[in-house]
Amino acid sequence: MPPAGGADVPAPLVVTWHMMDAPRSDAAFAAALPLADVPAWRVHLGMPWVGRRTRESGYQEALADPMLRYVDPVVRQATDEFLAALEVVRERFAVSAGPIGIVGASLGGNVALNVAARLPVEVSAVALVNPGIRARSVVEVFAGSAGTSYDWGERSRAAADELDFVAHAGLLSGRAPAPAVLVVSGELDYPNFRTDARELVATLQADYQDPARVRLTTIEGLDHPLAERPGLEPAPQLPLAKAVDRVVSAWLRANLWSGAAGGRAAPGAAVAAVPVVPAEDQR
Repeated sequence: MPPAGGADVPAPLVVTWHMMDAPRSDAAFAAALPLADVPAWRVHLGMPWVGRRTRESGYQEALADPMLRYVDPVVRQATDEFLAALEVVRERFAVSAGPIGIVGASLGGNVALNVAARLPVEVSAVALVNPGIRARSVVEVFAGSAGTSYDWGERSRAAADELDFVAHAGLLSGRAPAPAVLVVSGELDYPNFRTDARELVATLQADYQDPARVRLTTIEGLDHPLAERPGLEPAPQLPLAKAVDRVVSAWLRANLWSGAAGGRAAPGAAVAAVPVVPAEDQR
């Protein structure tokens, strides 16, 4: 999706990874969160195993082992594909040199965190929407929704630990410069996702030189999905998705091009207030 100035005008880049819930395709996510007010290229990548990339056996594999045959391979494949995809995007479109912005929702949020924390690409702004910050929490939600429980073993615990971005928050705060991080949490999202969101934000704020560069915003009335299920095809933007779009767009506009250093804070750094989007702002 080109910037308002047109496809021939060099502009910064924002890359997104969608949910595995609705909206669960790149096109559907672009309709739910178009980010049209951000003067940048918005490139919506398709997550593995869903949308145009659906695997017929994917759900059965996920049921058999949601950590080692679903969460871990999906996040790792999406991460492993990113640098090659970024190179193609930069060659194909009039993308400005410099840091990029990234947006991830649900399991796509874990991908966004993995990219920002571990890949050799400069990210100036991160926005996460109802993110799966800890792989363990994603597995618990998936198993619970399927009416099963998960028997954690040594390999699955190790894989989940690798994709626990509260435990690995230092990989973000240790970047030079550290990206500005926004976590958007639905008031009605899964309880463990909301707990992880609060813990990630508190951990990062304590570690950043400027804790205001990390923010948690709660959207009243928002459940986990951002679109009506099944959410594979583009659909009109829901009012609550519009509220998320407004918050994420404002964050990207404020931080996508900022060169402010995040860095590590001195011990005892203050924690910024957590803003809440009131119900009247969601219309």
